[in-house]
Amino acid sequence: MINALISGTAAFIVTLIIGLPIVAYLRQAKAGKSISEDQPASHQVKAGTPTFGGFVIWVPTLLITASGLSVQWWENRSILLPVGMIVVTGAAGFVDDLGTLQIRVVRGGLTWRFKMLFLAVVAAVAAWVLYDLVEVESINIPWKGSYELGYWYLGIAFLTIIATSAAVAVSDGLDALTGGTTLVAFIAYGVIAFIQGQDFVATFCLIIAGANLGFLWYNAHPAQIFMGDTGALALGSGLATVSLMTGHWLLLPLIGFVFVAEAMSNIIQIGYFKLSGGKRVFKRAPLHHHFEEIGWAETQVVTRFWVVAIAASMLGVALALAVPE
Repeated sequence: MINALISGTAAFIVTLIIGLPIVAYLRQAKAGKSISEDQPASHQVKAGTPTFGGFVIWVPTLLITASGLSVQWWENRSILLPVGMIVVTGAAGFVDDLGTLQIRVVRGGLTWRFKMLFLAVVAAVAAWVLYDLVEVESINIPWKGSYELGYWYLGIAFLTIIATSAAVAVSDGLDALTGGTTLVAFIAYGVIAFIQGQDFVATFCLIIAGANLGFLWYNAHPAQIFMGDTGALALGSGLATVSLMTGHWLLLPLIGFVFVAEAMSNIIQIGYFKLSGGKRVFKRAPLHHHFEEIGWAETQVVTRFWVVAIAASMLGVALALAVPE
């Protein structure tokens, strides 16, 4: 655990150092984000803030992991799976973010249908790797034990990766919201992995957490840079993958409670709008915008969502401890 904590701290320091030139470069390159009319009017002042903030997280994460100083990946090759997920989904997020710039590089970015199809292909490959190569196919149930699922695990892994990636991306809409909540979730799974003796997974989780913490320095309100799908899609897919590697994917909806609430608010809003002929359940979706519309300040929404995420993660770790060995 000492190595994991030192690695996370190193990732934080590296992120702080490289974050400043990355932000400066993106400003110079005029990589400013346009603000959708679907967002609250108060967000229009954010127009022009650089996006692609995922690079601030992933560059130090990949550098420290690839160096082998923290994670001897040649001895624990299964860690290449979450690394690969980060690279592939982060690249897709980058292309999508290109379509959100004030100065359009690509028209409209990725469509939602294409994005989901892409995630489905990536999730299918990852599910097969987890089952056939990493050989994890279990479900851990508090107070009951661990059970092998066989081929059923393939479908569960597939859905877990898609749902988590999409839910985290939906949550990215306020300064420091997604960065803070994913930070808490990765720390929770880092603790769970350490308890299980998966030191390399724990170290990887804390490297991401440390880099995420460094990103929050630049993403704190008022944000100097936005995470974008470059970061959100990769964080979601990485979180789903480590949860599956620990066998505690059943706790992911709890540890990621904020992401579940955000995604469900979108689904409920869209479904009810279509069924009711134009009526809405929430003043605006996803959920963080609803609270803004009823008068909460952006910093209040973010802080309270962090509080919920911390409490949910504490309970999640407690339930993980309740699984008999």
